[in-house]
Amino acid sequence: MNGRWVGIGGVIALWLLPLDGPAQAQVKSPAQTETPRAPSTFRSAVDVVSVSAVVRDRKGRFVPNMVQKDFIVAEAGKTREILDFRAEADGPVKVAVLFDISGSMRVGSKAADARQAARHIFGALRATDQAAVFAFDTRLDRVTGFTSDVSALDAALDHVEAPFGQTSMYDAVAETARVVAAAGSSGGHLPQRSAVVVLTDGIDTRSRLTSEQVAGISSGIDVPVYIIAVMSPIDDTREEGSRTEPTGPLSNLARWTGGEFFSASAPAHASVAARQIIDELRHQYVLAFEASTAPGWRPLEVRARDRDLVVRARAGYTVAGTVGMAER
Repeated sequence: MNGRWVGIGGVIALWLLPLDGPAQAQVKSPAQTETPRAPSTFRSAVDVVSVSAVVRDRKGRFVPNMVQKDFIVAEAGKTREILDFRAEADGPVKVAVLFDISGSMRVGSKAADARQAARHIFGALRATDQAAVFAFDTRLDRVTGFTSDVSALDAALDHVEAPFGQTSMYDAVAETARVVAAAGSSGGHLPQRSAVVVLTDGIDTRSRLTSEQVAGISSGIDVPVYIIAVMSPIDDTREEGSRTEPTGPLSNLARWTGGEFFSASAPAHASVAARQIIDELRHQYVLAFEASTAPGWRPLEVRARDRDLVVRARAGYTVAGTVGMAER
């Protein structure tokens, strides 16, 4: 294949563009509601888009050994030819752990539980992996940059500020996704096996962006967002053993970006979530197809021909300009 892999630049150029319409109480997909707008023309020589996908069976187990013909990629409802395919297994990962340090995290043991959840994530890392620590209330702070030194990451948790102020969670998630994408694309490589993991109580009070806008930004640059909502047991409304998918802005944001939402009301919940997140990033299928020439948001659906399999991938991509494009 002579095409090139699409990088991140066009989406970042859309970062602060205003989007029309209020957030809806009934959350819709990024393709149906507020999504990043693109320039009126597509001026990039880059002509191939890649999308990472995780495949599980109905019992939640990873499905290995799939091949190109096992997948279907549809853009705006139309099937697209898969031009390139690779199965990524057991590779290194890059994770940005994003701490909520807003005032609402003072309640109960939320802040301590979030730190413990981060330690579970660090404990799942290998020597070839990297992680960074960020914190936010109404602003985003980088506590430590990407490193493979788990002891340094653990020490950084002591420098995460005490909870204070209001919450601009959606803004912080979008900005962190941009940082992760830029870090993953250094040296001309498309970010793969990279993610943002948000540790929060799920309350946003000050963001300029909505969950739909953040989903469009993050999915457009192929950075999945995983959310671990720390809460007290009395606030966890899930039934024991339930596999029911949570609903709401946070779970939709995670799903649209190819990530997942977890509720953690006990240490075991955070441990399971951490292992699942890292395992998913290690086991991905990457599919490539020709980019659309139509400007703007392009909705995607990736599915398996076997209807008993569940595929999770980003919800779409944005056709935009050439600024900052990276080749692979």
